[in-house]
Amino acid sequence: MQNEAKDGDTYMMEETWVVAVRSIIAFLTLIIYTRVLGKQQMGNLTYFDYINGITIGSIAGTFATDLSSKAWNHFVALTIFTIITIIFQYITLKNRTISKLMDSDPTLVIQNGKILEQNLHKMRVKFDELTMMLRQKDVFDITTLDYAILEPDGSLSVVLKPENQPVTAKDMHMHPPKNKLMTEIIIDGKLIKQNLEERNKDTNWLSEQLKKQKVTVQDIAFAAILPNDKLYIDLFKDKITEKIDMGDYEGPF
Repeated sequence: MQNEAKDGDTYMMEETWVVAVRSIIAFLTLIIYTRVLGKQQMGNLTYFDYINGITIGSIAGTFATDLSSKAWNHFVALTIFTIITIIFQYITLKNRTISKLMDSDPTLVIQNGKILEQNLHKMRVKFDELTMMLRQKDVFDITTLDYAILEPDGSLSVVLKPENQPVTAKDMHMHPPKNKLMTEIIIDGKLIKQNLEERNKDTNWLSEQLKKQKVTVQDIAFAAILPNDKLYIDLFKDKITEKIDMGDYEGPF
């Protein structure tokens, strides 16, 4: 009886090691193949890319955990599917008809501030989803729009009416200074010195800024130097007196 138990434990340990090794191989293979497929696989997910991601992920998961079949079979399937994807990506670059067939066309869903319900329903998009995408584009008044276009990757592009478009420096015949990027310098109470130095700042400058606001590095959840060289700080304990409820559902969740 004890021998059977020992044999069972040994077999379980061997399985564990096999799964661990196969998981590492699958993980590294996925990293390499997704890099080969390019950033489009992560960024602009069209229908084709979405299906590819699910299928490749499923093959990799089976590769790591299915001990009833040889790992080589899954590796070959993963490799072949990646190669086929690359071939189709090349074909869609060269052939516009096949590209449209694979990725679909953009669809106009708002024109002159009016929602085109037929096009919206055709794309299986609900009104709540449309308003959410508009908010993500900083559009809170639908009448300010000339057009809204649903792209093949599911994102929304908007065109404001001329009278609602922001005035640019070019319109004002101005020559503003060169743009800078926001630079994160504190994340979860930890200082990133390299980023601080990239903006030609030092710890003495940071200490003076923190003293003015009477906070320490440990109090800060996120801090960044803005493009105008000012310091933005978000504390772990935010002092918000009134919370806004965006939902209309009164359920328990």
